[in-house]
Amino acid sequence: MGPFGGGLTVAMLPELGGSFAVSAPTASMSVTAYLLPFAALMLVSGTLGERWGRRRTVVLAYGVYALASVACVLAASWTLFLPARALQGAANAFTTPLLLAALAGTAPPERLGRVLGWFGSLQAAGQTSAPLLGGLAAEVDWRLAFWGVALVAGLLAVAGIPPGGAPAGGRPALRTAWRPEVLRIGVVAAVGWGCLAGLNFLVALRLEEEFGLGAGTRGLVLTGLGVAGLLTARLVGGVVDRMGARRSVLLGAALGVLVVAGVGLAPAVWMVAAIWTVGGVASQFVLVGVNAMVLGSPGGNPGGSTSVVQAVRFGGSALAPVAFTPVYHADPVAGFLLPAALLAVAVPTVLPRAPAARAAR
Repeated sequence: MGPFGGGLTVAMLPELGGSFAVSAPTASMSVTAYLLPFAALMLVSGTLGERWGRRRTVVLAYGVYALASVACVLAASWTLFLPARALQGAANAFTTPLLLAALAGTAPPERLGRVLGWFGSLQAAGQTSAPLLGGLAAEVDWRLAFWGVALVAGLLAVAGIPPGGAPAGGRPALRTAWRPEVLRIGVVAAVGWGCLAGLNFLVALRLEEEFGLGAGTRGLVLTGLGVAGLLTARLVGGVVDRMGARRSVLLGAALGVLVVAGVGLAPAVWMVAAIWTVGGVASQFVLVGVNAMVLGSPGGNPGGSTSVVQAVRFGGSALAPVAFTPVYHADPVAGFLLPAALLAVAVPTVLPRAPAARAAR
């Protein structure tokens, strides 16, 4: 629901803007409005969820998410739509880190990458279906997509997660999640996601402005990244277990540099689609590797540590439209080369050189 909710509007920006009488660049704020509270609350949501109980917290969060989705449908103005999107993001902040912590608690150290690969494949399913379903819904009425989200969130609230799995040592303190190693991994996740998979909005703008594609076709092209991630995440997880988390992240970042630059320079739609699809493999190497590093590190607060990393990661995605859209409109090529350069420089510079314990293998 995290990737799906955040990416739901990227293929419908012109239609969303037309409905509320705002420009497409202004409509891209619908992505930021979701991701900023999502990222901000995840600085503490994992630790709070560990204190309150994972199952109780996740069920309540999905219920609020469903109500916020209905509010998006009923919003009569842009100033009402954006707060509803923000509430969606706030509610979802209390699900993602707790789900990851619950998964890590079931996995033996030598198979952590494979388990996180399965999780990554389902996240990719959300990444895949969001632009496709959002774009197809916009061909009729973009509100249909939000009705669907409300229904799914309600079903997830009913399903919940298995009880138990609280961290050892009682109520964890916030400081156990705010360790320097965790923060550095978070910065890598922010750059790796915000400058790769998080550029779907920029790809959508190029497909419309340079190639004249409609919402449905844009959504179909953007779907390639998620399909590749969905199909390869399990294999990527196995590679992470064999190669090590740090090397996997570096490999994903290097491949991502080529993908982002290629998408910005490709002269034909089919080339953009093919290169963007390869980005699904690159983003899974970064994502699974980062998750393995943080969940494999010591600290006694897996939900809180994961929460901090995910907060910084989605913060990078939330800031990407604000940072790169103006650059793109000034120079479309530079709009893609700048994030490619950030991937090439920031990831190997910031990534911890000595991953702790389980994170390395």
